Amino acid sequence: MSISMYGVLMPMAKTLLTALSANLQKGADHAKAKGFDESVLVNSRLAPDMFALARQVQIATDQAKGGAARLAGVEIPAYADDETTIEALQARIAKTIAFLDTIKPAQINGSEEKPIVLKMRAGDVAFTGQGYLIGFVIPNLTFHCTTAYNILRHNGVEIGKRDFLGAN
Repeated sequence: MSISMYGVLMPMAKTLLTALSANLQKGADHAKAKGFDESVLVNSRLAPDMFALARQVQIATDQAKGGAARLAGVEIPAYADDETTIEALQARIAKTIAFLDTIKPAQINGSEEKPIVLKMRAGDVAFTGQGYLIGFVIPNLTFHCTTAYNILRHNGVEIGKRDFLGAN
């Protein structure tokens, strides 16, 4: 049995983003319980040369919406990247999931050989649809959700593997 492009992307993206939103809520609750400003979490990073939590969430949502839009051949929603609170990051995730819900399987299925070209700083990178999904979108979405999880965990938020996987 084969699996569809839609079936590969959408359940995984929605599960990861939903879990990320729940973990952000646990972060906000942790900050409140411990008596510190949640901006400490929003601006926290694992290493000086890594992006902070807010940027990790922004990139994760960009990967999900950009991946779905490119494969479906629709315009990618533009977000301002100006979130400074956990509530704003959760709203961004909700907006991304709402966008994903507008994409129908027929828009993505059959895009395995679709040419996808990304404009990168080092130059254009060309993919087939399947190569883009499996070799770029999924690894990047997973990386940034994982890094956001790790930032929260590093800062004492009581979350575990089940939280990351969305089995809350």
